[in-house]
Amino acid sequence: MLNIALFGPPGAGKGTQSEFLIKKYNLFYISTGDLLRKEITHKTKLGTEAQGIIASGGLVSDEIIVQIIEKTITDNPDSNGFLFDGFPRTYIQAYILEGLMLKLNTSLNCLISINVDEEISVKRLLDRGKTSGRSDDNEVVIRNRLKEYNNKTLPVLQFYKDKGIYNEINGEQSIEDVNFNITEIINNELSKKLLNIVIFGYPGSGRGSQGKAIAKAYGLEYMATGEMLELEIINNTETGIRIQEMYENGQLVPDEIVVQLIEKKLTNTKGIKGFIFKGFPRTLVQSYILDGLLKKHGSSISKIIEIEVPTLELIKRLDERSKTDKCMPYDTSTAKIVQRLQEHETKTVPVIQKYNQLHGVSKINGLGDFDEVYQKISFEIENGFKNLR
Repeated sequence: MLNIALFGPPGAGKGTQSEFLIKKYNLFYISTGDLLRKEITHKTKLGTEAQGIIASGGLVSDEIIVQIIEKTITDNPDSNGFLFDGFPRTYIQAYILEGLMLKLNTSLNCLISINVDEEISVKRLLDRGKTSGRSDDNEVVIRNRLKEYNNKTLPVLQFYKDKGIYNEINGEQSIEDVNFNITEIINNELSKKLLNIVIFGYPGSGRGSQGKAIAKAYGLEYMATGEMLELEIINNTETGIRIQEMYENGQLVPDEIVVQLIEKKLTNTKGIKGFIFKGFPRTLVQSYILDGLLKKHGSSISKIIEIEVPTLELIKRLDERSKTDKCMPYDTSTAKIVQRLQEHETKTVPVIQKYNQLHGVSKINGLGDFDEVYQKISFEIENGFKNLR
């Protein structure tokens, strides 16, 4: 997810640049003023509350603003990210946005400040006033707005300078040159991001074979927890010996061991473009673990894909597989197959629902031959992320 805060004094050209960024990177535009007006127009609970405050001459509280922003983010899971214009306006709001981003398992990637000399801002806005018909495009109001911007914004900019994500652009250049400079900043930011894909699907959906093919095509590290555990056993590592003992005693391998293996991979990302996770997370607990692991290593989930196949087709596929050398432990009888499908439904489907609410899940029709399904998955990845790089 790409999240950008765009700053600049009145007349800096934020509107023009915002339109460009929204289209190029498929971002959802967040302007607190626009959002408030929308809530008021739709007579939502928050909108009614805000309208009452505005009508009485008060300022809408940060508490209401942050709820509206959170609602907007969660209501638009298909966006590649969000462009914040006019928020955060104050030092306190910078902390609020930080907390909100953490809650939503994401972060602000960069702040871009379009710098323009005050006299140029005044000239631009006065020129706009000749045709805009806006009553606030007069010199007294313009200079007051610029003074307010500088007084409130400087502490916010310092907040992001301290975080190391502040970038500034000379806004006195041509629109095209400002465009170019902003694109450079964003592309540089995106080059640091790993492409992390989680692939879901019931047993028999083909997620393993598709996951490996996608990993190879996009230069990703394939992370299948079952294979990782088996590799530890084959290599006769200390962890592998423990895993083998658990298997022999009919015990489940605890998350503690799985997490250690995943983290080992995450700490060595040199030359790796990202990861594709298959078989993890299986449970809600594991989903929080994965979110935390990626966050710890400065990364996050980029794309979530679910391969959908009708239940009867799944049973047919698994039954056919049971007669080959690719037979899995849960393929050996119809009862075991059904049990494994039920386990996925009770434990893993809630994970998919959680991610669908937070990030959005791309649903892929898993019917058809391998190449047909692969093309569908590849198309989703290309549309969702290649345009960001």
